[in-house]
Amino acid sequence: MADEKKVCSALWDLVQTVAFLRGPTGCPWDRAQRPEDLRASVIEEAYEVVHALTEGSPEAVVEELGDLLLQVVFLARIFEERGVFTIADVAERLVEKLQRRHPHVFGDVRAETPEEVLRNWEALKARERGHERLSERLRPVASHLPALAEAWAIQRKAAQVGFDWKDWRDIAAKVREELAELEERAETGPDVRVEEEVGDLLFAVVNLSRRLRVNPEVALKEANRKFIRRFAYIEERLAERGLRPEQVSLEEMDRLWEEAKRQEAENAGPVPRRKGV
Repeated sequence: MADEKKVCSALWDLVQTVAFLRGPTGCPWDRAQRPEDLRASVIEEAYEVVHALTEGSPEAVVEELGDLLLQVVFLARIFEERGVFTIADVAERLVEKLQRRHPHVFGDVRAETPEEVLRNWEALKARERGHERLSERLRPVASHLPALAEAWAIQRKAAQVGFDWKDWRDIAAKVREELAELEERAETGPDVRVEEEVGDLLFAVVNLSRRLRVNPEVALKEANRKFIRRFAYIEERLAERGLRPEQVSLEEMDRLWEEAKRQEAENAGPVPRRKGV
């Protein structure tokens, strides 16, 4: 457990520093910021935290958590200046919510497994918000998540009430079915139904990843980085010959792509198996 005095002192220093930056003798940029100006920064910093966790570097996690915490303190300061709420209100409400949502810890409710805890959490949240049906709990999800993360959250909530496939292989078969429907529709030419079939395919793939205990947002982020890394390898090998990608055939670039894959596999060694997957 972290030292209480050190925690209080460090957090108070952060709050005071942000207040000074927003003050008359502080930073012109910081003073000019409004809540709506910081929306993109909040999202960006959250993704930076995810990236640091994926990389597994404690130093990077500390750095990125600090950047994300800054967004919280900064936004709270702006609203404090407007007389709406303070950072203390944010923390107090969070503590109250954590205690209310953990009746198996702070009350007399029994919950022995993580699954039971999650079901209780969702039930409490639904009652607090007056949501009697699952569909009422799903609609708000769309308002604050990217489509990929939204699909994952929707499917996870549906699974909690038993609306789920019995085996991941059944979902894999559904992915193949959706791909076949997309191929059939694409043969007729681009139209609105092609977009619909692409959406159905993506939704099925997200469902498969959920069942395999893989967060699709994190998985796709890693795939993006892998693509950039391998394409950089292609450009480097071509540059050694005084060439650029647009000057060679697709077959040549594909050969170098496979070469990059082989090198990565050799450097990585055997792939560890994840427990429970």
